[in-house]
Amino acid sequence: QVQLVDTGGGLVQPGGSLRLSCAASGRAVSNYLMGWFRQAPGKEREFVARIGRFGLSDYADSVKGRFTISRDNAKNTVYLQMNSLKPEDTAVYYCAGGPLQSGTYSDWGQGTRVAVSS
Repeated sequence: QVQLVDTGGGLVQPGGSLRLSCAASGRAVSNYLMGWFRQAPGKEREFVARIGRFGLSDYADSVKGRFTISRDNAKNTVYLQMNSLKPEDTAVYYCAGGPLQSGTYSDWGQGTRVAVSS
């Protein structure tokens, strides 16, 4: 069974940075589609970024150029580096994983809260 534990959230001022981590067990992240999603208060969960085969990644337009997804295969951990944070980035961020060939996500972390405010 795959378990994902996401950490690293907190309160940051606009323009600041945070790095979220997603530690996986039960499956190698190098052979898994890994993604980050977020859910702001009163809104639906939305896609943020993903990393798949050969380290290829893509991003939501709203975070492109500011966020970077990466993975450390030795630590079996996926990261989301968030720079130039804006108040509209405030949300609970969830790590997710799924089979590469499916393109869907079957496993989810518990979520970590990010608040961007002055």
